[in-house]
Amino acid sequence: MGLFKKNPFGHILFLKRWLIRILGALTHRRFKGFNKLEIDGSEILKNLPESNVLFVSNHQTYFADVVAMFHVFNASLSGREDNIKNIGYLWNPKLNLYFVAAKETMQSGLLPKILAYAGSVSIERTWRAEGQDVNRQVKMSDVSNIKKALDDGWVITFPQGTTKPWKPIRRGTAHIIKRNKPLVVPIVIDGFRRSFDKKGIRIKKRGILQSMEIKKPLDIDFENETIDQIVEKLEFAIEQHPSFLKVIPKEEILSEEELNKERQWRY
Repeated sequence: MGLFKKNPFGHILFLKRWLIRILGALTHRRFKGFNKLEIDGSEILKNLPESNVLFVSNHQTYFADVVAMFHVFNASLSGREDNIKNIGYLWNPKLNLYFVAAKETMQSGLLPKILAYAGSVSIERTWRAEGQDVNRQVKMSDVSNIKKALDDGWVITFPQGTTKPWKPIRRGTAHIIKRNKPLVVPIVIDGFRRSFDKKGIRIKKRGILQSMEIKKPLDIDFENETIDQIVEKLEFAIEQHPSFLKVIPKEEILSEEELNKERQWRY
């Protein structure tokens, strides 16, 4: 590989490789040290095609979720099963791994900009900007960039577009699936909201069990299933369909801060 070889977004792969190594080394103890990350289903990753794979997941923090996925994906591809022991897997990381994120978030400071270089496909949110609700058209350049990332490798997306649980799936994700016909792999995470602050940078509480379940690829009829049918399928796959609320206690879906606020309101 040439020293200045670039990916389709113009990022120098040599630099991206070292950013992933350094960031991975700095964050490893967040998932195997201060807190523990329980992984299930990582063997599925080894049999996936090299490109046009879309991972869909629920979302709990801005950055910790996707950083944990970078660890798990690279560990699995290096032969580890359901564990991230021995960070030697970071020496040769998967460089065609991307994640979809709001451009506003990824431009909010030095660390987000570094993370963006490591693999972000930054898009402009059509429903929210600068803390305000908006309603604007989808930028075709954003759609093209997601396709470019899928053509090159794997893409992680959080189809709810927010870290708040039980919010609706954005229909744009279903349109991306219909248009690009990727292999869709669901991921369900938990514990990150209790471990970290909202940005996923500051450790809020130690000794928390975090979990990540990688499920089998979804069976989607790209030609005949409607957008609404795909949306509902995604809701069930990442366990964010409203029906799950009936069986999950509040302690499992609210942060400690949110629970305290609710207790104060009651009493």
